[in-house]
Parts: sequence; C-alpha cells; structure tokens
Amino acid sequence: MGTTGLDQLERIYGFVCDSMLCSVDRRRTLEEVIQLAVEIAREGREGRKIGTLFVVGNVDDVVARSRPLLLDPLYGHPAELLHIDRPDLRETVKELAQLDGAFIVADDGTFVSAGRYIEVDLTDSANFLSGLGTRHAAGASISRSTNAIAVVVSQSSIVRIFARGKVKAEIVPELFLLSKERLFTPAAEIRSLPEAGITLAVAGGEGDGEQPEAQPSVR
Repeated sequence: MGTTGLDQLERIYGFVCDSMLCSVDRRRTLEEVIQLAVEIAREGREGRKIGTLFVVGNVDDVVARSRPLLLDPLYGHPAELLHIDRPDLRETVKELAQLDGAFIVADDGTFVSAGRYIEVDLTDSANFLSGLGTRHAAGASISRSTNAIAVVVSQSSIVRIFARGKVKAEIVPELFLLSKERLFTPAAEIRSLPEAGITLAVAGGEGDGEQPEAQPSVR
C-alpha cells in the first residue's frame, strides 16, 4: 500500500491504534488488518455474513498456544506473497475467512498461518463476555496470555479489538449511533466517520496501567 493509502488508514484508524500503544511496525499492520476486518464485516461472502479472528504479533507465543484445525492453506508459500499489502492476498484471506480458525499475522504484516484453533483459558471467566461467543473468548484469552492483539469480526458485522484481555475498541461498518449501554468497551469515546462508512467506539483510558512490551518483527 502506498504512502497515501497508509496516511488514510492512519487518519481513520489512528484513533483506535493510539489506545494499543503499539510499535510502529505493529501499528501499521494493525491498521491494515482492521481495514481488512471491516471489509469482511461489511461485505460478507457469497451473500452471507461471516465471522473470523486475526491475531497480530507475538507470533511464537501465539503458535505455541494454538493448533491447526486443518491443513494450513498458507503453508509453504513465499513470505513476499503473504504480505497484507498485496491485493491478491487480501482477496484470498476473505475467501479463507469462511473456514473455521484464526489467522496469525506477524508485526511486519506477513500472514504466518490460517485455520488455527486458539486455546482459551477456561478457568478465567474474564475471557467470556455475556452475549459473545467462543471467537471473542479466544480473542480475549490470547491477548491476555500473550502480547498479541486480537481483531474479531462477529457475524453481527461488528469488529472488536482486544488487547491485554480487554475490548479496546468496537467498530461498526454502518452509519448509526451506538448506544453506550450496548458497548463492551469501557468509558468509550464514540466517533462517526461518514466518509469511511463506520462508527468507532474506543476505550476512554488504559485503566490497568500496563503497557505492552515492544516486540521485534517476527516472520
């Protein structure tokens, strides 16, 4: 993606990424993953809504806490073909999103794996949010047990971002006013971006005082 495209992502999603305290590489990748997630939430596939999960960063720990659900369709392909800024890969990801399992994405924007089952800590009730399913529990759990950030696309077309086990942002790819009573994001600040066709709700503060460690780019 060219400089203009990255600047546009920063203008739209920088507000979200500010609350994640990301490294520069992860921030750029997270912005593009969020945009891809919003496209999936808005478009669906083959006339139906679909859900999926992206886990960004801390690849080694995420792989260690997950297992393949099926033969990995991304395995064996050159890394240069698996970068998120490639339009053909983005279309491939949209097709693969119809399958069960999560995508694992490195900080540098390279897709490492697809179709992964993310282990959920069943002993921690904080991973289970009322009204949300196992995909969200997986996002909460993996972001709590690792330094990764999880981006969850729900079948209700809402994109939620988890960091340190908490919902840090919710994105609705439609233009309507979110009610604060319906949000999982604490003390949310709500912004409507008509030009992007989305409404954002972003956590009002860190609260826990923790900051993620800077991570090297991992392929």
